[in-house]
Formats: sequence, C-alpha cells, structure tokens
Amino acid sequence: MKAPTLSTILMALTLVLWGCSDGDDNLKTTGRLNVFLVDAPFPTDQVAEANVTIFKIEARLADRESEGDSDSMEDGDSMGGFVILSEDEIGPVNLLDLIDGASEQLADAEIPAGTYDLIRVYVKGVNVIMNEAAGGETYELKVPSGAQSGIKVFMDPPLQVAGGLSEDLILDFDVSKSFVPKGGNVNNPEGIFGFNFTPVIRGSNMSTAGSITGTVNGEVEGGDPVALTGAAVTLYTSDGAEITTTFSGVEGGYSFVALDPGIYRLEVSLAGYEPQSVDGVDVVVGNDITQDFVLVAVPETNTGD
Repeated sequence: MKAPTLSTILMALTLVLWGCSDGDDNLKTTGRLNVFLVDAPFPTDQVAEANVTIFKIEARLADRESEGDSDSMEDGDSMGGFVILSEDEIGPVNLLDLIDGASEQLADAEIPAGTYDLIRVYVKGVNVIMNEAAGGETYELKVPSGAQSGIKVFMDPPLQVAGGLSEDLILDFDVSKSFVPKGGNVNNPEGIFGFNFTPVIRGSNMSTAGSITGTVNGEVEGGDPVALTGAAVTLYTSDGAEITTTFSGVEGGYSFVALDPGIYRLEVSLAGYEPQSVDGVDVVVGNDITQDFVLVAVPETNTGD
C-alpha cells in the first residue's frame, strides 16, 4: 500500500433517548448512548498497525448539581458531574481496520437528559507497528493525561439532550495531527524512528451537521479510471484554515462526517499524481455531499544519459 503517512480517526456517539415514564416526552429523563469508533485510517507504506485501547468514556452533564464527583469542576465552571458511558476495556483496536465508514461500537449506556459540554476519553496501550519492509519494529507511545484524566473534548456549542428525542455526536480524532513522526515526515518516511502522541479531537453535533463523501480514482490512458488507495484528502474552511485529513480506502472511498454547515475546500494528493483541489463545497444540515476526484499521473521525465 503506497500512501502518505497520517489520517483521521472518528468516534461516532449516537444518542437514542429512552423514556422512563409513560407520560409526556418532556417527562422522560434518561436516554441511551451508543458510542462507535469509525473511519480511522493511518495508512502508509511503512506502517502495518496503529493500535489504541479505550478503557473508559464519560460525559459531563453541565446543568445538574454534582453528586460527589471531585473532578466535576476541574475543566471549567460547569455545575454538573460526569456520567460514565463505558468502563469496558476495548482493544487493542487496529485503527487501520477502520476506514471509509467502518465502525466498532465502544459503548451503550443510558444517560440523563440535559446539556453535555465535555467528553473525556481514556486511552492506553497506544502503539505503532511498522511493516516487515520497514523492520517490523513496535513503537510504544506515551499517552499524556490520556490514561489519568482522559483526553478532553469540549463541546461548543454544548450538546442538548432532550427527553424522548435523539441526538448524534461525532468525535473526530485527527491522527494526522495526533501521531507525530520522529526523525522523518511524509516526504521522508524512511527516516522515521518513532512517534509522539499528541491527541487532537474535534466534537460535532450530528443533528446540526452534514457530510462529504466521495471516491478518488486515477486516470488511465486508454482505459477506465482505477480506484486509488491511500490518497490524502484534506479538508479546509473557505478561508484556508485546515480542519482535518483522511485517506481513501481500498476502493478509493473517503468520507468526512459531522461537519458544521458552511463552505469548504478539499485538496487531494498522492505520490505519483498531480494534486487536485476543489473550492465551494457547500455543506448543509442533514445532507451528504458527493465530491469525486480523478487524479492525473505525473508525466515521466527522461533525463537522458
């Protein structure tokens, strides 16, 4: 598999509220939270596996008095306590197995209705295993605060969970920024001798978001385009601020989910092909925008004798 180095991890949290009374929906006080790990590619011709173990997930209920949780005030002025979503150990999960919409469920828990302004994800056992061609070495990565106080994801605006209704929350774990190679980079993968782990996660409310999906193909002279695996697809705001990066899968597919409504720019690159970009991709609530790419191979140059 020929590809640049880094990409995106997504965690989808689907809230399906369940009533605990037989009366009006407004009287329903609990819901059910399903947590999924999705679209988590880390493709490179140097890496065989990128593993992470998740052992706890919790959410802060911002609008309810804390019930003895000593950590409830440590991350801001919230008056609420933390609700445990899962304490089951899940993993190690090879993030390379989760690409282009594949998912793995992380949690299924009833939660109180209310306003949630912070998610904490506790991880351990993070490692990167190089492939045989790169020596097959395993790099164990330190997890700063991820095992003790969790990786914090602030929700802005907060997630509103109403009794009897449904909400979806996506956590986008940006691997391209979270796994930082030592001694090498995308243009010099042979120089990599390890990685630093600096987790970056973005939270989005699925009910107020849209998505972009598509395929990346390569132009073939005299034939139909072929699917390209491992093409880097980077998402930018309309004013050029980078948001996140993902990579195309085995059949060339890619996806960005839980995007805030707005105008975006996409850039696609893959070694051996001319980079390509498109402006003015308009994302609206509840819609899946399709944006396909056909890359043109870089012409071979003849340097002569």
